Parts: sequence; C-alpha cells; structure tokens
Amino acid sequence: MSSPATLSVATQLAQSGHTNIADILDQACRDYGDKPAFSCGVNTLSFNRLRDDADAFGRYLRYEAGLQPGDRLAIQLPNLLQYVIGIFGALRAGLVIVNTNPQYTPTEAQHQFSDSGARAVLVLDKLVPLIRKVQGDTNLERLIVTSADDLRNPVLEDEAADQTRFMAALEMGRSLPPIEPERGLDDLALLQYTGGTTGVSKGAMLSHRNILSNVLQAVSIIKPGDVEYGNEVRVSPLPLYHIFAFTANCIASVYTGFHCILISNPRDLDSMIEDIKRQPITLLTGINSLFVSLMAHPQFDSIDFSRLKWVNSGGAPLNTEIARRWEARTGAVVREGYGLTETSPVVVASTAFTPYKEGFIGKAVIDTEMKTVDDDGKQTPRGEPGELLIRGPQVMQGYWQRPEATAEVITEDGWLKTGDVGVIDEEGFLKLVDRKKDMILVSGFNVYPNDVEDAAMRHPGIRECVAVGVPDERKGEAVKLYVSLHDASLDEAAIIAHCREHLTGYKVPSSVEIRDDLPKSTVGKLLRRVLRDEARSQAS
Repeated sequence: MSSPATLSVATQLAQSGHTNIADILDQACRDYGDKPAFSCGVNTLSFNRLRDDADAFGRYLRYEAGLQPGDRLAIQLPNLLQYVIGIFGALRAGLVIVNTNPQYTPTEAQHQFSDSGARAVLVLDKLVPLIRKVQGDTNLERLIVTSADDLRNPVLEDEAADQTRFMAALEMGRSLPPIEPERGLDDLALLQYTGGTTGVSKGAMLSHRNILSNVLQAVSIIKPGDVEYGNEVRVSPLPLYHIFAFTANCIASVYTGFHCILISNPRDLDSMIEDIKRQPITLLTGINSLFVSLMAHPQFDSIDFSRLKWVNSGGAPLNTEIARRWEARTGAVVREGYGLTETSPVVVASTAFTPYKEGFIGKAVIDTEMKTVDDDGKQTPRGEPGELLIRGPQVMQGYWQRPEATAEVITEDGWLKTGDVGVIDEEGFLKLVDRKKDMILVSGFNVYPNDVEDAAMRHPGIRECVAVGVPDERKGEAVKLYVSLHDASLDEAAIIAHCREHLTGYKVPSSVEIRDDLPKSTVGKLLRRVLRDEARSQAS
C-alpha cells in the first residue's frame, strides 16, 4: 500500500506545469536566484549562474555540436560542477543523458557507449586516451573535454578536430540563438545502466515523468518544518553517475533549493572532511561503507555536527549496528532508503512520518505499491518472505533496445520484479532480506546473508563483513564470513563464538576469513558477488 499523501504525484505534476526536468531549474531560479546551488571544493554556482551556464551549454550542443532532441550525450566525470552544468544543459537541449562511470575499463565504457548509441561525450581530460581506444567501435563523433579545475583555470584551445574544450563550448553557446526545452513528460531523459550483476549491463529507460515523479515522492517524506527550502546544506559524496545521487542529490536538490556540496573523491577522506568543515552542513547522503570509513578517521569527532538534521542512506544495505554507532557519535539519525536503477530509484524510505522499526527500512513512498510473491508468482502473506514487486510512476519504461529483457522483469499489469527477497509486515514496513541468488541453503534451511552480517556487526571490533554461501558436502552449503577489523586481536574462533551468541545454529558461519579490506564497487558498495565467486571457486 502507498504511504499517506495529500496529493497524488500526477496531481502535483499537473499543478506545477512542469513538462520536463529542465523546468525545475527555471523554477529554482525564480525562487532562489543567487543563492548557492552547488559547490565543489572552493568553487560555487548559484542557481542563476547554473541556469546561464546550462543554457549556454545546451545551445552549443544543439547548434554547434549538431545534436538533436533524443540524441544521447554520455557524461563521464567525477562529481564536478561541470557535471551539473552538463546535465541541465543536455536536458535543456532535449538530449538523453547516459551516465558513465569514469572508472570504467575500456571494455565497460565501450559497451555502454555502443549500446546507448551516444553521439557525444562530456569527459574528463585524463580519460580521453580511454575514449580514443574504443571510439572506433562506437558512434561517438564529438568529445567535450574538461579538467578538474576548469572553472578556475579555463582551457579554451584544443588541437583535435573532434574535440572541444568545455569552457570554449560555454563561450560559443552564449552567442548562439536561445533554445526552449522540447521534451515532454513521457520522453526519455536518461539511460541509466544497471550494474550488470545479473548479466550484461542494460540501460534502464527513465523518462522525465519517472524522474520528476521520484523527486516529488522523495520530498514527500519530509515533514513540514523539518527543513527550510532554500536554506539547507547537503553533502553529496555519492557520485552523480549513480542513480540515487543523480535524482536525490542533483535533481531534488535543485527542486528544494538545497545547497549541495559535491565531493569529487570520497575515498580521500582528508579532503572530504575539509569540505564538510567548510560549510555548516545540515544534511548528508551516504552509504554504509562511507559511514564506517568516516567514523574510523581520526578527525571525525572534530567535525561540527550540531546542525546536522539527519543522514540519508541509499545505494547499499545499511547495517543496523553502524546506524546506531553513527547516531551515538553525531546525534543525527540515519534514515535508510531502498530503490533500484529501474525505479529512478526511490521506492521505500524511513521518514519523519513513520516510527522507526528496527530491522525494517521503512514504508513505500507515495503512489507506490509493493507486494511479495513466491516462485509461482502467487502473493505471499504479510510477514512471509517473497520476491518483492513494485508498481508506481517511477518504474522505468523498460530496458533500452531489449524488449525480451523488459518482458522478463515488468509484468503486463505494470509490476516490476526486483529480484530482491523482502518481507512486508502488517503495517506496510519493508524488510529486505536479500537478493534471491544470494540466499544460502544450509541443510534445507534458508539463510539470508544480511542476517549473518547484522549479527557479526554487533561486535565493536568488526569493521565490515560479507557473508556468502560455499559448497559443503554435509550441509549442501555452509556460511563463510569475510571480515575486516577494527581490533586486530580478534581471530576466527572469537568471531564465530560471537556469531553463535546471536544466531541460530545453522546460520552461524562455518569459517571466517580476515582481510585488511573487502572489495567494493566504485560507489563503495561491498561486492558480495566477487567474494562469493572466489569462495566457491576455492571450495571446488
């Protein structure tokens, strides 16, 4: 069932008059004008400056680069102000954005460029050699190149015929005729590629309606009086090429007039803490592994958290014990969310309207339906696990040029099969117990890795952990736990003994492997799949 709301998303969209994402920047300029919109390091863009630069970039894309509404522009950048200008400039020109991870290998980048049919790319100067390696196998005709410090030390000249410097593009654009957004709510705005954990990476087709609906759904969880539009400072360490940061930290921040602090490299904790100290932060978006790393930093307790209202966690599961530790040290609660690339992404959130329920994420955002089904597609009763299905205005149009893959995950009546195993209780709260393929079958009993990890993380000496299933002659599968430690004196026996205190017998890890660090994706998500495949290979 949907969470309570005064107005439906469709009604709010109709009342706003917005027909595409670019409209909200125009509205923000009317409401917030010269207030700061985005900062990165020591550089800041006001809402008015952002609109002016985005408009110039959009004119360049349309008239000089020759891109037409519906053409795809790839953006391959870390969190920089140029990224935000690129997003709104492309949308103003009627283009479709293809968010591309700047840490991709040539193979990964080539697949995304080729599959999307992108005609141009806005790219960091250091990545141009990668583009050149794969360009012959793509449709890329134009490279728009920027450097990290372009706004302070602009470079205007470029020797390659098919390359244009970003700052030169802005200068050209300012002298070109004006453009008006030509895309409607149901036109494509974004090709957001999935992580490829279940096969080849696929482009989720997200429309202007999908993204705008999700923005309205996301802000609907804010209780009146909890924040002041136009006067909050949000820190965004998650990369904008990730759908959660794209929608929540970029698009929704413009909608609400929040001043968003972009963190270019969240792995550089020293610089990140300097950036945080530079502003009186009131909101922070992160993920579990970032909270762990920050709390382990020697300067963490010197940060002024007195104005921090709450922290949003999304993009990876939040460990309950880590949330407790964060609140104890900062005084700010962590509000967890759940979503997918295919849902723009927010589906479920912990909000000020709903009481906290330990072990549960929260309730569905407005105009969103949830249900769980068994392997035969039959709906499971409340309180019993099943595959989670979602229906709402934020659900993607489908996978780009993959109708068969689309039909596999979206039913004829519009339900998206998430591939996640969840439990919905009588009050409508969701607990995510795991992905179906990660479930461990021990002597016929289902073991969900999150249960094991939550129990292990109750030990203060454990920094991070991942539970996987490995083949076992006696049990079919056994639980193996990978850990990194705060306390180097901990050994395998002590960790297993600790788990035994909190888990029933068949869930207790049979083995523990201690490592200095655990593998993570470029957005900081622990890579269970990598460890699972490694463990199974060793066992066989």
